[in-house]
Amino acid sequence: MGDLRVRPLREVHAVVPAGIDDPDLVSGGNAYDRHLLDGLRKTGWAVDEHPVAGTWPHPDAGSLERLAAVVADVPPHGLLLVDGLVGCCAADVLVPAAARLRLVVLVHLPLGLADPAAARQERRVLNAASLVVATSDWTRRALFDAYALDPDTVQVARPGVGRASPALGTPEGGRLLCVAAVTAHKGHADLVAALALVADLSWSCTVAGSLDREPDVVAGLRRELSRSGLEERVHLVGPLHGADLERAYAGSDLLVLPSHVETYGMVVTEALAHALPVVATAVGGVSEALGDTDDGPPGLLVPAGCPEALTDALRSWLGDGGLRGRLRRRAARRRLDLAPWSRTAEQVSAALAGVRDA
Repeated sequence: MGDLRVRPLREVHAVVPAGIDDPDLVSGGNAYDRHLLDGLRKTGWAVDEHPVAGTWPHPDAGSLERLAAVVADVPPHGLLLVDGLVGCCAADVLVPAAARLRLVVLVHLPLGLADPAAARQERRVLNAASLVVATSDWTRRALFDAYALDPDTVQVARPGVGRASPALGTPEGGRLLCVAAVTAHKGHADLVAALALVADLSWSCTVAGSLDREPDVVAGLRRELSRSGLEERVHLVGPLHGADLERAYAGSDLLVLPSHVETYGMVVTEALAHALPVVATAVGGVSEALGDTDDGPPGLLVPAGCPEALTDALRSWLGDGGLRGRLRRRAARRRLDLAPWSRTAEQVSAALAGVRDA
């Protein structure tokens, strides 16, 4: 008699990197994916989740075979939502599949911006997609500039954030927090160089983030801390999760993000959700995450890769009580305007429905 099962009207097959929920693999992309997929379920979508193990974004033959097996099981005209870390480097799998499926690619970070070989793959995949979801306006513009995509096919769904209790802060403002995996592109070397130049002031800095992704970078950072005499003031505590991360935000005065590359900067909105001001580099979508108030931005932005500018910003924060007060008031106002993750899910839900019904 055939298969009499009725498929849900709102069904999406979602391909994500394996380890999406591994606490040792914390990343903004993984957090976004988890919040999005859970949010889509709450909006009524049946989400068939497919974590695919592989050497993403540099897949070997086994990685691509596993992805191809998942894609082959998606029914004709089915919605396939693929995380860009997996999808943008798998043109030979996804481009042919786009002829029978409705391919949607979620781009956290365009892979081709610094790699011409990756750009060729990414261009093919994104031009074959029915829809591209970008996580910031900056990412959307970067994709247009790089690949001349049809503007109608690229939509933005910024990360949300959970509301948190405001941090109490200290009068001196000296409890600094950096939340980022210790890798070269997160700019920790610039942070340590800047902190060495404000060693005459009172402060401590907690660095919360993975210490095993680029061991050579971590080793070099530890050597520089020792050479600068900062090992008792800068604490590399590894990744923090859940209540431990909440306590770190609650016990801090200022988030410092010295990244060289950020498509949005989710830790910026996480800090602002605790009414913490921010000193960050003006890269990618960080200014979008920081936002503004009627009295000005709730933080200071500096050029990336410039420890001297970061030094000036930290010295201003630590030495000017009036500035600290203004930035704290702005952060408290910005906190009230932050969008929840449910809005992100609603935006992607509407975009997926448009593809499904096209």
